[in-house]
Amino acid sequence: MLSGADMIVRFLQDEGIEYIYGYPGGAALHIYDALFRQDKVKHILVRHEQAATHMADGYARASGKAGCVLVTSGPGATNTITGIATAYMDSIPMVVLCGQVASHLIGEDAFQETDMMGVSRPIVKHNLSVRSPEEIPMVLKKAFHLAQTGRPGPVVVDIPKDMTTPNEKFAYEYPKRIKLRSYSPPTKGHAGQIRKAMEMLQSARRPVVYAGGGVILGKSSELLVRLVRELNIPIVQTLMGLGCYPASDRQALGMLGMHGSYEANMTMHNSDLVLALGVRFDDRVTNGTEKFCPGARIVHVDIDPASISKTVQVDVPIVGPLSSVIPDMLEALKEVGPHKDKDALAAWWKQIDTWRKHHGGRFVEQVGEIIKPQYAIQMLHKVTNGDAYITSDVGQHQMFAAQYYGFDKPNRWINSGGLGTMGFGLPAAMGIKLHYPEAEVACVTGEGSIQMNIQELSTCKQFDLPVKIININNQRLGMVKQWQDMNYEARHSHSYMESLPDFMALARAYGHEGITIRKASELEAGLEQAFAMKDKLVFVDIYVDPEEHVYPMQIARGAMKDMWLSKTERV
Repeated sequence: MLSGADMIVRFLQDEGIEYIYGYPGGAALHIYDALFRQDKVKHILVRHEQAATHMADGYARASGKAGCVLVTSGPGATNTITGIATAYMDSIPMVVLCGQVASHLIGEDAFQETDMMGVSRPIVKHNLSVRSPEEIPMVLKKAFHLAQTGRPGPVVVDIPKDMTTPNEKFAYEYPKRIKLRSYSPPTKGHAGQIRKAMEMLQSARRPVVYAGGGVILGKSSELLVRLVRELNIPIVQTLMGLGCYPASDRQALGMLGMHGSYEANMTMHNSDLVLALGVRFDDRVTNGTEKFCPGARIVHVDIDPASISKTVQVDVPIVGPLSSVIPDMLEALKEVGPHKDKDALAAWWKQIDTWRKHHGGRFVEQVGEIIKPQYAIQMLHKVTNGDAYITSDVGQHQMFAAQYYGFDKPNRWINSGGLGTMGFGLPAAMGIKLHYPEAEVACVTGEGSIQMNIQELSTCKQFDLPVKIININNQRLGMVKQWQDMNYEARHSHSYMESLPDFMALARAYGHEGITIRKASELEAGLEQAFAMKDKLVFVDIYVDPEEHVYPMQIARGAMKDMWLSKTERV
């Protein structure tokens, strides 16, 4: 017999939740008291509730399991909204437990009351409210089941305070199984459509695989590698899909889209068949949808039927999890046989190699002592042997990290793709380091983004989270300035950070180490020094060329082939 609060904590234990991230307050205090009276579920006290959601998000992206958050009602709950929306846009599993005022006060504008169900509805996979203490185990089981199955996403659970009263006890039983009548994610793709797709691929003259975050979420990266190598065709990856196929492999053309590689965008534009796996054809990939891949037929595989033909009409839709569809594709390939026109495929690879040679994979050469941000990322890759977990905030530094780090493994590139959330990088890195303490974890950020959640340096000290912060400091809101340079005749409206802290001194004030690097000749040694301090958080403040832009950059509303390759070269 347990109280509602004790049921919540016992359920988290039974569900295998090791850490919960949060911030206490009146409506959640019964739950916090229950947490105090046990030691299996560990609570991480953040300094702002937004950081709690990003910590849970970072853990979820790295592990594939749902992160869990606990906050109080009113402002505690509403402070999680940005983090919930971040997870929703990128289909990240998360369960957010929100305290609520007592049920008899709901609708009375009570102290710290907010309609969290209504506020969160547009940005959750689902939300649930506890109506009686007896139903707490089943409600929580539904929340975790919904968050982690099908197309993953965040689930909010609203818990009125009177549902957790300590002196009211009820029978507790952990629900080992659950079945929701109106919720049945697909488990297999259509065999006929899969066979048709493979026949089209083996007859295509200029095929390409377009892979996204769904491959990683579906734990299907190894299967993808087998398929792509079996087909011997090029592969491009979305921002969210980086690492689902090794960047160092010959068949990998890098990221496509707004800041994708020249060869990736040219290959997509000139293809005659696109095999889209776990992608959603978002605007940062397609550019002008009416001009997208004009000569290509499209096969689209996704677990969410709502994503298929949502923005781009496809020729062969396949609804199902990649973990079962790709093995079925490999089986179908055995029946279909080898490619029908190997000369055409060889000519396609020859053309792709010409595009690769033309632009050289984006590389910007470091000259002199002014540090190029691209060089900083290349050096980060060298010092970490390309094997770190890299989180990022949003802006130029994010794109440079995506372009230049070269991810060979899935779940190592952790960034806010869909929502583009500044302030994401540091708490996401914290969530990863907490669960993978022996791994190298680096947050690539900028002087604007890092200040969004810089208070979490205090949390890092309390819970001993020695992440490495790589601050690409151009003293500007870099991406905003780039757009102003290109589209607003260099009218830099509020994009200059004219008052910045001494980040090294600030890091030390929080009890950490700081290193400032201003010269290219100091970069490698400075980064090696930072990563040598295994048990310390090190804030590495790297001053880079403030005039550098991210290229390639697609020309707005054009085709994928329409790009700026530099400030003066346009194709």
